[in-house]
Amino acid sequence: MVPSRFIITVIGADKVGIVAGVTRVMADFSANIVDISQTIMEDLFTMIMLAEVKEDNFDLAAFQKTMSEKGHELGVEVRVQHEDTFRFMHRI
Repeated sequence: MVPSRFIITVIGADKVGIVAGVTRVMADFSANIVDISQTIMEDLFTMIMLAEVKEDNFDLAAFQKTMSEKGHELGVEVRVQHEDTFRFMHRI
């Protein structure tokens, strides 16, 4: 089984509970954090994660929808892209 990897980006006004909310959804979908970077610039929260899922029948569309809904609930923008798509879009 080859794991699927995803890039998750989170951007928005900083507030308590963003990391907890996003990682709760990840846990619900059995997504593991491979790498993570986050920073706060004044009141702007930014986070990017490389996540991995080992399930063959992983429902990416459901994961993206749930993450987007959680972001809306938290007042931040959450995007999930397959690693290959992300790398293709951001190549130099």
